[in-house]
Amino acid sequence: MRNASFGTSGPEIGVIGLGCMGMTWAYTERDRDDEKSVRVIRQALDLGVGLIDTADMYGPYTNEEVVGAALAGPYRERAFLATKVGIVPGGAGQQERNGRPEHVRRSIDESLRRLGTDHVDLYQLHRVDPQVPIEETWGAFAEVVAAGKARSIGLSEAGVEEIKRAQSVHPVASVQSELSLWTRDALAEVLPYTEEQGIAFLPFSPLGRGFLTGGITSIEELPADDFRRRLPRFQHDALRANLALVGKVRAVAERIGATPAQVALAWVLAQGRYVFPIPGTRTPRYLVDNVGAAGIELSAADLAELDALPAATGERY
Repeated sequence: MRNASFGTSGPEIGVIGLGCMGMTWAYTERDRDDEKSVRVIRQALDLGVGLIDTADMYGPYTNEEVVGAALAGPYRERAFLATKVGIVPGGAGQQERNGRPEHVRRSIDESLRRLGTDHVDLYQLHRVDPQVPIEETWGAFAEVVAAGKARSIGLSEAGVEEIKRAQSVHPVASVQSELSLWTRDALAEVLPYTEEQGIAFLPFSPLGRGFLTGGITSIEELPADDFRRRLPRFQHDALRANLALVGKVRAVAERIGATPAQVALAWVLAQGRYVFPIPGTRTPRYLVDNVGAAGIELSAADLAELDALPAATGERY
């Protein structure tokens, strides 16, 4: 695995990370297998993955427990462990944002307990709470660092002005946002700003929630409880239109002797010096495939062809 600096002041870690959300949440409970997930996380470490990303909301709360089990003993020191706070379960299956300082202070201790560690390498604000000034929330995050419970702190799905306001209180180590060949919003402002500031950028869903691998051709292929069944881009007409994107990615992959997933990830990696995509998987062979993207170098012509792909049909959510 090729390594890179996690921003200008962070450690050297593998450029491909592992998103753990789907191991316990959002896809299908029927396929949940905690023992298999533990093995996949440890296999990722063996393959050179450093960044292991989770959140208290995933499950909720069960994802951190699975990650903690995987990182028990000697595995913890091999991981760059990241978790998040700031989204809480609401009524009727909804989610609410909570950026109150007291919630941050309490939640880090609960996360550390579930993770079985005395610190995380990266503590992230899952979403900015519009009811709480970000300076107040970020002040509590700074306290977490001062207490030795987090080595660094980051934001998720934040805009440039929010990043700047947080920076006025304490350095922002990373920003996590969706980025893929079918979601490129971050390229307009957020990613250029993080590059300029030497902030690591963590693209989640870099494979378009699995769509860009070419493995999904119909919504009927998804389990009944899979959350993608509710997403606009996976609905019948939109999905059929979006298959054209997959066809272009597959064509590049065949030309260079790679898989569509590797091409999609290599494109994401090419977007900046401090970009660390965190594709999620529960399957060993998909993990190996994803990690292999670190060795794929797209030519200028390949990148231009992928850059020219049309926008996806349908909103993200």
